[in-house]
Amino acid sequence: MKRILGAFTLALAAFAVQAQDTYMPYNPQTYHLIDRYHIKYGDQVPGMHTAVRPYGRADVAELAEVSARNAQTRVDAFNTEYLLNDNWNYTNAENNDSRRPILNYFYRNKTDLYHVETEDFTLRVNPVIHFEVGLDNNTDGVRYINTRGVQLEGTIDKRFGFYAFVGENQARFPLYVNNRIRRDGVVPHETLWKNFKEGGYDFITARGYLNYALSKHVEIQLGHDRHVIGDGYRSLVYSDYAPPAFFLKLNTKVWKLHYMNLFQELIATADRNDELLPKKYMALHRLGVNVTDNFNFGLFEQVVFARGEGKFELQYLNPIIFYRSIEQGLGSSDNAMLGADFRWNIANRLQLYGQLQLDEFVLNEVKAGNGWWANKQAGQIGAKYIDVFGLSNLDVQGEMNIIRPYTYQHRSEFTNYQHYRQPLAHPTGANLLEFVGVVYYQPIPRLMLTGKAIATRYGQDRMSETDSLNYGGNVLRPYFNRPGTYGNEIGQGVETNQLHLDLTATFQVRHNVFLDLKQIIRRTDAIESAFDLNTTFTSFAFRWNIPQRLHEF
Repeated sequence: MKRILGAFTLALAAFAVQAQDTYMPYNPQTYHLIDRYHIKYGDQVPGMHTAVRPYGRADVAELAEVSARNAQTRVDAFNTEYLLNDNWNYTNAENNDSRRPILNYFYRNKTDLYHVETEDFTLRVNPVIHFEVGLDNNTDGVRYINTRGVQLEGTIDKRFGFYAFVGENQARFPLYVNNRIRRDGVVPHETLWKNFKEGGYDFITARGYLNYALSKHVEIQLGHDRHVIGDGYRSLVYSDYAPPAFFLKLNTKVWKLHYMNLFQELIATADRNDELLPKKYMALHRLGVNVTDNFNFGLFEQVVFARGEGKFELQYLNPIIFYRSIEQGLGSSDNAMLGADFRWNIANRLQLYGQLQLDEFVLNEVKAGNGWWANKQAGQIGAKYIDVFGLSNLDVQGEMNIIRPYTYQHRSEFTNYQHYRQPLAHPTGANLLEFVGVVYYQPIPRLMLTGKAIATRYGQDRMSETDSLNYGGNVLRPYFNRPGTYGNEIGQGVETNQLHLDLTATFQVRHNVFLDLKQIIRRTDAIESAFDLNTTFTSFAFRWNIPQRLHEF
């Protein structure tokens, strides 16, 4: 890796560069607004590709400028002003001057606690706070989240972009989250943790990157962060469920094309024994084509591998070759996957999208329909519809996800599709059929009402003295010790039907300062009563420059 990084560092000095932007931190609530306006006006911003997230701030600012010119309601005017102000250093259309700066240094604009803007340097510094309290019917005492941190970002010489976030956290979670922690030995979305008081957890969250424009159309990015691939509520390729990981990314945008190369160093296991945790690696690339201003089609492939004690396979650095051919040429048993996705905006009101992920695929076995264990595929189809029934700012989303047993599993933790014992794609893992419905309604500018219903049928492992078979749902388990070669079907094992309901009212007090009132109801019914768990969780939160912490598995 030292040689790789050294080569890229030398390459930086060899290119004449263009202006460089940073990325808008991924926040599902804010990204819903971007999706909404891309459906309405994306044909006027033909260079924006939505399947690779987070988005560049310059792209969001350009979309917000178009939206601001076409806004027809107070709510849309408020939302587009929010997006313009949040990306103020990439637009001249913002309305961001503060009427009453604090001590003439702080909040000189509406957006940032402190900022600097010169010809060669920009800096934005903001506090991060998340205080949440709640009650869970399955546990005694108050559940809470206590996060304090700082976020900064900026640019240097219009060439470098940088971003950093660090937060200190203490939390006590509802029982269903604690059960996931006990099963996997990790706090969802996080790395190292320790116990805190009675039933609590203490952990630090950190993300950051540097990015640099190699040319007008090519940029390089290096850091620790999460990535999301796809236009859906879930991603079957790469989601934001697992914790940040070390990465090197190349983005190439030219003509109608967006080509992304992502190389990551992952942690194979999280067993803590005061030793260096074993590493593995992932190489992924996706080619997206804006076939028309409204239709995008993408092809992607990725491979997960390890070479002993932290060694990288240099051949996977080839940015354009078919990874499966490398894997076969090496004689390796690396975990290669490939697939496709699409996004189609229709009549400025409707978006259709989908993903197909192929972990293993043998056509004859698929056609036979005998439930061969290695038919490991996942599929997604979904739609977003805005201004439903002609009611402004009422948007809905519906999605179906299907993942066959043993998808994402492999021979060991060094090649399965997880990082720090957490799935890189769907948070539940595999062996599931899921329906997702989301309703967004913004009756007044500062109030967003969100309702979610996630219905999932999935199969769990028994892990008892009499049955320790792997039924194909838990990504962390190797794909051996199966119940049979054929006859494998979704829901096998302990068939479980789960309904997760979430109703949240969010009020934006000022820019990026939110109050949340949340009600979660979960009903989990399994064919074995030991797995039943019904949850009612009510919470209230104060958030400042940080998204909601969601546990939707």
